Amino acid sequence: MSQRKYFGTDGIRGRVGDSPITPDFMLRLGWAAGQAFKKDGQRNSVLIGKDTRLSGYMFESALEAGLSAAGVDVKLLGPMPTPAIAYLTRTFRASAGIVISASHNPHHDNGIKFFSSAGTKLDDALEAEIERWLDKPIEVCAPEELGKAFRVDDAPGRYVEFCKSTVPNEFTLDGMHIVLDCAHGATYHVAPKVFQELGAKVTTIGANPDGLNINLNVGSTHLDALKKTVAEKQADLGIAFDGDGDRVLMVDRDGSEVDGDELLYILASQRHLEGRLHGGVVGTLMTNLGVELALQEAGIAFERAKVGDRYVMERLLANGWLIGGEGSGHMVIRDCTTTGDGIVSALQVLLAVRRSGETMAQLRRGMAKLPQKMVNVRVAKRFDPFSREDIVEAVRKAEQHLGENGRILLRASGTEPLIRVMAEGKNAVEIGRIADELALVVENSSP
Repeated sequence: MSQRKYFGTDGIRGRVGDSPITPDFMLRLGWAAGQAFKKDGQRNSVLIGKDTRLSGYMFESALEAGLSAAGVDVKLLGPMPTPAIAYLTRTFRASAGIVISASHNPHHDNGIKFFSSAGTKLDDALEAEIERWLDKPIEVCAPEELGKAFRVDDAPGRYVEFCKSTVPNEFTLDGMHIVLDCAHGATYHVAPKVFQELGAKVTTIGANPDGLNINLNVGSTHLDALKKTVAEKQADLGIAFDGDGDRVLMVDRDGSEVDGDELLYILASQRHLEGRLHGGVVGTLMTNLGVELALQEAGIAFERAKVGDRYVMERLLANGWLIGGEGSGHMVIRDCTTTGDGIVSALQVLLAVRRSGETMAQLRRGMAKLPQKMVNVRVAKRFDPFSREDIVEAVRKAEQHLGENGRILLRASGTEPLIRVMAEGKNAVEIGRIADELALVVENSSP
């Protein structure tokens, strides 16, 4: 993959006001995207959705202006989950979809993600094409060819119906009490409707966005509030989304966390029993070794992709498989949708729970997670950790020590200035020590 100037593993992201997350850049990005996506001889349109960050208003206007200057119509969806933009891009037959969001990051960050006309993440070639146009000066099309802007008022209702359509008509959540944590993010107005209309009693938290509180002590990265509410309400389970709604984690009725690795195992193992798995499962380099061992024990093939749902999707398509995911709760279920979707993934897990007649605790007992420790080392400037000889040597020694009983993983984050250091093995104390020692080596080698 060629080096890209702006695009990371999941779009373009950074702190608001710092290059490139500025209004003038977004204007140019809108124009560049319009040039890259539009096709001659037809009226082209691009959808824009956003999460609940205050800065979303500013960037929405800038992108709209750039697209209009390129002669592309714009359909404004307002606050909507990222996967909703993927779905609506397909149903509106739009040229592309744009999401203004920084996912699970704090409100002071923001970013841009793109979807193709098929509702999938862009391939490297199309991202490179957008970057090529970004290097050109803006040329405004003729006044009579400028793009028009429209607001889509029924977008939430369309997406709610889509989510419900991903489970069988006879499936209901009658008699189930669910706590939903919407992270004060993009699912705040749609997720409660989906679960209520399927029959569940719903208690919501994190559903009062003010533009600044997205992901603040709530959502899939902060589960304490959800655990507390599940206990207080004596609910059957809790479901937590992240700020843009493409991830999901759960809390069982006893307060125990159910992460993405466990959700993936529950979904895959139950589908396998029902004969609906149709192949194997794709995880990532970060997926707990316990998942791989448990799936192998059940006779289910498993493959690791690079971190990021786009790479999970690549391997699923290459293998003709249907299900993949990450420990963060980013799951891809190809027979339901084209990208990671927190609401749809939660419904599929609940479908597995209902059909099995067991609890989540019972369904995940076939998988024993190995101790794993992740240390995020913040760096002033992103760099390849394996370009430093002292880091390479420290990793070699750690891997030699663990042998076949564990593994080491170092990688640079594609969305933040972090080097992620992960150690995994059978002994939790030993794994913790190794991860901390490697993190210190990385920190001392940081440029």
